Order: sequence, then C-alpha cells, then structure tokens
Amino acid sequence: MGLTEDIARRFARIALGHVAQEYPNKLEHVLGADADARTPRDLHPCFFGSFDWHSCVHSWWTLLTLRRLYPDMAEASDIDMLANATFTEAKLDVELAYLERLHSRGFERPYGWGWLLALHHEAALHGDRPWGARLEPLARAFAARFADYLPLLTYPITVGTHGNTAFALVLASEWAEGRDPALLEVISRWSSKAFESKVDYSGWEPAGDEFLSPVLIAALLMSRVMPRGEFAPWFDRLVIANGWIERECHPVTVSDRSDGKIAHLDGLNLSRAWCLRRIASSLADEAALALLEDRAGAHLEAAMPHVAGDYMGEHWLASFALLALCADS
Repeated sequence: MGLTEDIARRFARIALGHVAQEYPNKLEHVLGADADARTPRDLHPCFFGSFDWHSCVHSWWTLLTLRRLYPDMAEASDIDMLANATFTEAKLDVELAYLERLHSRGFERPYGWGWLLALHHEAALHGDRPWGARLEPLARAFAARFADYLPLLTYPITVGTHGNTAFALVLASEWAEGRDPALLEVISRWSSKAFESKVDYSGWEPAGDEFLSPVLIAALLMSRVMPRGEFAPWFDRLVIANGWIERECHPVTVSDRSDGKIAHLDGLNLSRAWCLRRIASSLADEAALALLEDRAGAHLEAAMPHVAGDYMGEHWLASFALLALCADS
C-alpha cells in the first residue's frame, strides 16, 4: 500500500478541518500568575488547533508534505492560503517568545521539539514560499534545546508515548543532516551510548495507551546512527533471533476510538508499519525482509480504515499514516 492522490486529498481535507479548530484543546501550559490564564489562540497563534500544540505542528507537516507531493490537487490552494495566513513573522515571534518564559523549559519535550524540526525541514523544501525561512528561528531554538538536553539525559525514555526519546531524535537527526553537524554528532553519540548494547528484547509492549513501539522506534533511530554493516546484525540480536517480531509484533486491537488514550493504539499500528518499512531498507537478509514487510502490511491494513471517524484519533492519525505510506520513498 502506498500514497495515492485520493488518499492525499482525503488526508488534506482532514487536516485542513482541524489545524484552525481551537476547541476542544488540551494545553501544555504552566501558569505562573493569573495573567498567564489565556486562550490557546492567544498563547499559540500558529499552533492553537488540532486539540494540542504538537498535533497542530505535525498536522501542518502533513499538509505541507501533501502540498509538495501533489501540488496540483484541489486542496493545495487551500493549504497555500492557510499557511500564508498562519506562518507570518508576527505570529511566529509569539511562538518563539513563549519558549523564553520561565516555565517553558520542558514545554513539549521532546515530542513537540522533534515535530517542529520536521515541520521546518518540510517547509524549507517549498522554495516558492517563505515558510521555511520564517520557521527557521523557532526550529533553531528547539535544536539548541536538544543540544542542551541530551547531555543531561542519563537514561533514554522508552515509553510508547510522547516522552519517548528515540522518536524525537529520529526527526531531529533528519533535520540536522546538512544543517547542524554538531547536533547530529551529539545525537549519534548519545544514541549509541543509550542503545548499542541492547540485545534480546523482551519488553511488555503493547501498553494500553501507546502509539509508538519502544523497541522498533529505537531500532529505527539506530538504523540512522549505526553503519549499515553493523546495524543488521544488531537488529537481528535485538528482535529477530529471539523470535520477538514473529511472535509478538502483530496488529493491536482498539476497543474504544472515542477514548483519546485507547485511540493511541491506532497510531501504534501505523508507527510500527513506518518503522518496519524503514528498517527493512537497511537489511539484506531475504527472510528478515519478508518478515518485516509482512508485519508492516498487516499493521497498515489494520489502521488505515480508522484515520478518520472520531476526533480523538482524527486530529493526529493522518500524520502517522503518511509516515507509513511514504516510508519506502
């Protein structure tokens, strides 16, 4: 299964329908005084929609990616108009100023940090628009936060939710290539120290609210960090030789898509498909390739019918579907 124009248009319509929808809204906002009690649009004039800040950021990544891949689709002009109205210097200055607040040190760390870098990386590919240049100061601010944070992070955070370190570093490393070699080196060193010695995975995933596989997202990060000849045997020792992928890596069941936490499990199916497809490109063994491709297809097939339907999933799932569908490109 791959991305088609029909799917792209459907995803674009979904994201256009919520990136400017202010409510319901789950703020990540620490109040230091009465004056800090403000509306989402006032606090975040660019990223006030999509239920929460990080979902709005990666929904914009979705829209810009679709605009680049299908510039002639009918929705591309709507994306253009809304992006031009959203990514103004004045609005982005407010987003940048928010980071300088006393209580914003941990704001969206690290999930939103990684997605903002991914958004800037995508925006910079649209050379016919000023979006990349305007987003760059905000991206540089988050990149600096990664560089300051990783030396302090003694242990990786391996939950399957927003705190996961490896997921954010996959996005940050893609942004840093060709832009920030110092950050890329920090990420490489930290990731090797955190994960290179890991073998024989036997974690208890899935948890009931995960949208990331702790082991597969760590492996995807290591596929970017390790030399190709070293990664394949490391991955084999981690999850293939012990039978984990064959035994445990099957699509998960979602019992209630109106529950925001349980709905995360649709995202787990999609993100697993993304990881498996991307990791497969770093392997040469035919049996391992066939196993990963089979599991990726099963996870994608299980999740794709549920990208839209209930707002608890609809405000974010298209981004992870797009990652999975474009993993081979």
